[in-house]
Formats: sequence, structure tokens, C-alpha cells
Amino acid sequence: MDYLNGLNEPQYEAVTTLQGPLMVLAGAGSGKTRVLTMRIAHLITNGVDPFQILALTFTNKAAKEMKERIAKVVGNSNARSLWMGTFHSVFARILRSEAHYLGYPSNFTIYDTQDSLNVLKKVLKELNIDSDLYKPKKVQSRISAYKNNLITVNAYYNNPEVMEADERANMKHMGQIYQKYVEQCFKNGAMDFDDLLLRTNELLTRFPEVLAKYQDRFRYILVDEYQDTNHSQYLIVKALSSKFENICVVGDDAQSIYSFRGANIYNILNFKKDYPDAKTVSLEQNYRSTQNIVNAANVVIAKNKAQFPKNVFSDNEIGDKIKVYRSLSDADEANFVANNIWEQHNTHQRKFTDFAILYRTNSQTRAFEDALRRKNIPYRVYGGLSFYQRKEIKDLVAYLRILVNENDNEALMRIINYPARSIGETTQNKLIVFADSQNVRVVDVLNNLGQYAPQLGLNNGVIAKLADFWSMIKAFQVMLKTENAYTVAMEVAQRSGLIKFLKDDQTPEGISRVENVQELMNSMQGFIDEQKQLEDGDPSLSSFLENIALSTDQDKKSENEDQVSLMTIHLSKGLEFPVVHLVGLEENLFPSFMSSSTREELEEERRLFYVALTRAEKQVFFSYAISRFQWGKITDAEPSRFLSEIDAEYLEFVNPAVTEKKVFNRSGLTSDIFGDFSEPKFVKKEPKKTFNAPESTIQPKNLKPVASARIINPSGGSSQDIEVGDRVRHDRFGVGEVIFLDGTDPENIKAKVKFATEGEKNLILKFAKLTKI
Repeated sequence: MDYLNGLNEPQYEAVTTLQGPLMVLAGAGSGKTRVLTMRIAHLITNGVDPFQILALTFTNKAAKEMKERIAKVVGNSNARSLWMGTFHSVFARILRSEAHYLGYPSNFTIYDTQDSLNVLKKVLKELNIDSDLYKPKKVQSRISAYKNNLITVNAYYNNPEVMEADERANMKHMGQIYQKYVEQCFKNGAMDFDDLLLRTNELLTRFPEVLAKYQDRFRYILVDEYQDTNHSQYLIVKALSSKFENICVVGDDAQSIYSFRGANIYNILNFKKDYPDAKTVSLEQNYRSTQNIVNAANVVIAKNKAQFPKNVFSDNEIGDKIKVYRSLSDADEANFVANNIWEQHNTHQRKFTDFAILYRTNSQTRAFEDALRRKNIPYRVYGGLSFYQRKEIKDLVAYLRILVNENDNEALMRIINYPARSIGETTQNKLIVFADSQNVRVVDVLNNLGQYAPQLGLNNGVIAKLADFWSMIKAFQVMLKTENAYTVAMEVAQRSGLIKFLKDDQTPEGISRVENVQELMNSMQGFIDEQKQLEDGDPSLSSFLENIALSTDQDKKSENEDQVSLMTIHLSKGLEFPVVHLVGLEENLFPSFMSSSTREELEEERRLFYVALTRAEKQVFFSYAISRFQWGKITDAEPSRFLSEIDAEYLEFVNPAVTEKKVFNRSGLTSDIFGDFSEPKFVKKEPKKTFNAPESTIQPKNLKPVASARIINPSGGSSQDIEVGDRVRHDRFGVGEVIFLDGTDPENIKAKVKFATEGEKNLILKFAKLTKI
């Protein structure tokens, strides 16, 4: 049995324990997939019919990879005979065979999310229910929650608590909508994804003969990622395994991070209550990460109360300490990450694929995308579109484009009825056809509605809607002549109804879209501030849009396989990278302010932090900002509590230079460590020195050197003297040296600063917000 060679003792025990209930607690990087595949191969090798084995995974990719590994041991024929796949794919297969019990055809349609949404929209229309009050996606999300908690239509009407909850949410018609939706799907001979679980439960509960049939069929059941199962999945597995109890579940309670999808961590925590005779095997050796990373992760997860005690360890090298970078702003943080990746790529010959940037929310990608582009570092955003390609961003940008260039017909047709203002496709088509017939542009028709209205063939109500829309656009254009781009953009977002439309959708996706719009506004405010500081800066809206256009053009480049990976922590689960940048480690960002109001929520956030940390093989970089833009305003930020939960012995602070200060105790951080900055390199601060470039290369045009200047803080804060030769820090450009100053009037003093990573910049000191180092 060569396939057993190389297994450590706990792995061997898990693979060779074939009878009775078994729980395998598999720590991060402990070889979980290998144990699962070898256990299935060992069952078949020991005479178990592969048709009697059911293996449930959470992704089709995992099932495919496991089958391929099993086939190498037991042959393709045996591997193909396994019932292995995702919960939905396996249960759909059962339902196809038994659908007649439930009144469905065997060839029933499976509706995807969009199909389901289309049915719901028709249901709302038929019931004459306002879709502005009952957002289809929000309704869809609630119905999904009902089904995953086994709340059928009948159960709904017999559950006063659920109905009262809907009434408090101003959705008292949910029962009526739910019933009509279920009836429509049944009439169409269709099931949505949630039905595949709900109907399987119904099948096994209502028809004992069907349950007995599949209990005899599946005498050995294996479930991967058991900590991520929801209530409906749990009940199906429990019912199927109740006869023989040859059930093996594999998971890690420390990596349960999907409660927002209905996952119930207590399914794994209570496994021994369901199966008192169950054997437990703990896989505690981490083969992925260095000892320092594993030890730091252990210290953090130990703070959770709801967990199985484990002693995860690594025999790998001790490895580097985790580097912690304290940034002035989100832009400074992004620059640090990009510069570090660039330096490691060039100095240590690391591939870009070695790096992952992990964040809590998708809205954080914008700053990192911008910083990576400036360094020409190829990257890929996983689990979503690149920031500037997201619909809500393109929608708002289209409004802004039309203000700068009203002849932009693509932008015009994108926003003319978004958010909906009763200017539908028929009206839009008539506008386009009429403009073509008159050999004019659509914008010319809108600018002369009074003249063209009688010929358009539109009723007075639609004409009025068009007039209102175009008056709004013209008002924005007038405003742009006197107000800055950010103020105008905010007015556009609010008055157009775009923000309200997005905020009304309270699903996780809807909230994410609002965050993305906020991030675009932050980007614009940051752009304006940066341009004001530059002597030749252009803070106009057209300049900002040009900057975006150049950025998005780079998105269209052909895919380069050697790319930095950007993804949410949720999406990173199951992956590994040599170097991980975990960013945005601030209170209310990570842990999220929406997920830390109860101990249970905070513990899930901590598990998410644990997952992020254990993705790394060799190096980890933590970073956080002391201030971030929030809707155009700079707000103070606090370091995440998770930083203070890691013993100081596992950390190395990039700034300040902690090697010069004894500021830690063993239990974690103290306030002393958040003191002065040093330069963003992993070395002690060097004594101040000057650049020795030839005079001809640094003599700036129209700048006369002066000995010193007093910097005036625009916010009214304390002032400080800036002199030629001073090392200074800028929140966007990083660390540099003042090489020339010009002027005596505090309002107009200019400085030429040579930055280590961004080159020379001519700055107006009044706006530059430089900090002396």
C-alpha cells in the first residue's frame, strides 16, 4: 500500500479508521485533502464498493481534483463509480431520479440566480407590489434564508416570529410573494439552488422508502469542510448516515467563516453530541507555513471561546517575523505594498504570482490597483471585476463623463434611465431613430426639446421626464463651473438618486456597491488634494476622468500569468501564497463594524483573520492606516484589535524602528509603538544625509533656494519649520528630501522634494502636508 507511505501518525489513523463515525479536525496546511482522498482509496482497496461511497465537497474543482488523485490509486473505473461532488450536484442527481414523488418532472429546470430574480420580478408585478419597496434582490435573499432554514410556505404561515420580523422590516407581503414564487417555479417545472436542498429534505422526510433506499446505497459518507454546512445540509447528511453511521467529517472550526451564507459552526462543534461514539483525530502539523506564522496564528485564534482546543505546530524553518506597517493613509498603505512587491521582485527574484493582497471588503481594491499600475506591476482581481469595471462605478462615471462632454452618447444612454425614471427602451429607441433621421445627435434633441417634441411621437408625460432629466444634467454642468469636482460628483450621486437606489438594497451585495461608490468618491478627493499640492497640478473633473481612463485601459491588456493576486479573505480560503499582504487592519474595517456587535460575530471575524494569516508560506506583511477617506473626509482610524492579540515576539514593526525601543510586553502591543515614523524600510533609521546629485540635474526651473520655510497646516494645526536637506514624509509620495525652497510668503512657498520612490515633485507647501522625519 504505497499510497499510505509518507502519512504522519494522525493522518494514517484518519485514513485507516474505516468503521463508525469519525471527525477529522484538520488545521490549516495539515494535508486535509490528502487524507480525504487516501481514505476513499483505502475504503475501495479494502473491498468497499465505490457505488456505496458518498463524498460531499464544497466546490466542483475540489471534487475533480480528488477524483483524479483517487484514480491514480484505484483506477479510473472505480473512481468514476464514486458519488462525489458538491451538495447541490449530488442532491440534484437524487432529485432527478425521485422527482415524481414531489410532482416534478425528472428533467426539471434548475434556475440560476438571474433566472430566479426574473421570476420574482414577474411575481411582484402580478401581485402589484411596488418593487421599489420590495427590492427583488432583497426579496430573493429573504426567500433563500427561509429555504435554508427549512421554512416552507406552510411553515412560514405557522411561524408568527418570522412573520412579525418581516412586518417590522416593512415587508409584510413576504408570505404572499413567497407562496406565489414557489407556485410559479412549480408550474414551470423548475427548482432554484436552494430548492435542491429543501426538496431533498422534503423527499427524505415525507417518503421513508426513499430514505431507506439511499441509506442502503450510501453506507460510507464523507463530508469536506463540515464547518461550512448549513442547517439544511446538516439534516440531509444526518438522515442519510443514521443507519450505518459510517460518517467521516473533515473540517476546522477555526476556519468557519461563512455564517452570512447560513453556515452553522455548531454542526462541527456538536458532532460528538450527534454521534457519542465518534472518534476524533486532530491533524495538527502545518506543512505550509513557517513556525513564526503558525505560532502567531495560534495566539490569535486561542482568544475564541467556541472552538476545539488544538496544538497546531510547524517543523518548517522559524522564518521571518511578521512585518507591521503603520501608514498615514490608505494611499500610503497601497504605495508601501506596491513598493515592497516591486523591491522583492527585483532584489529577491520573486515572481509576481508569489504575492497575494488580502482584504476584508472588495471596495478596498481601488487604492492597491492604482499603486500597482503606477509601478507597472501586473495583477488580477479575483472574485469580482477590477474596481473601475464594476457597474456602480461605471454608472457614476458615466454621469460625470456627460458633464464634461455632453456629446458622449454611450454615457448618455447608460444613465438616461438609471436609476429608473420612466424613460424606457421604447423612448430611448425613438430618440435615437429620430436623431438619426434629422442628422443630429441625441444631445441636440435634448437641448431643443421644445422644438422637437411635436415630432418625437412621445406623450407629454415622457417629454416632461426627458426635460427634467436634462435640466438636472445642465444644472450639474453649471455647478461644475464654480465648485470642485468632488462636490459636484457628490451632488450627482445624491440628486440623481444613485446613492438612494444602492442604499435601498440592504443585501451584502448592495452594501458592497455603496462602499464601492464611497471609495470612488474617496479616490476623487485624494486626487484633488494631490493635484492641489503639485505646482502644475490639475484638479479638474476632466483630469480625474482622464486618469481613470488611462487606468482602465491597462485593464484591457492581455492576461499575464505572472500576476499579483488581489482577493477578499473569504475567497482566499483553501489557497496558499509564499508572501501575503494583509491590509486594512483597522477597527470597523477588520473586524468589520457590521460583524462585531456580538461575541459570535467577533469570533467569526477572528477566524477570518486566522484564515488570512495561514494562507502564507514564508512571509506576512500587516498594514493599517491611521486615517482614511470616508465620503471625502479624512477620518481617524484605530489599529485592529487583532494586532494587539499577537505576542510581540512574532512581530517586527517597520515604523517605528522597534529595535531601538523596548515598547512591547509579551501579551501584545502597547500605545508606545504607535509613535514616530521612520522610513519605510526594514532597517533602523539612518542619520540624515543629502542627495549628492549633480547641480545641473536638480536645479529646478524658476525656483530659488532659501534656507528655510515655515509650513502652514491648512487645517489650522501646528506649524513646523522645513529646511533644505530635511527628510520629510508625504502621505502619497512617501519619504523624500527637500532639495530646494522658493518664496517668502507663507501662502506661496514652493518646495522641490526628491522622493525615494516617486522621483522629484514640485509642491506648494501650504497644501502639501509634509511631515518632518
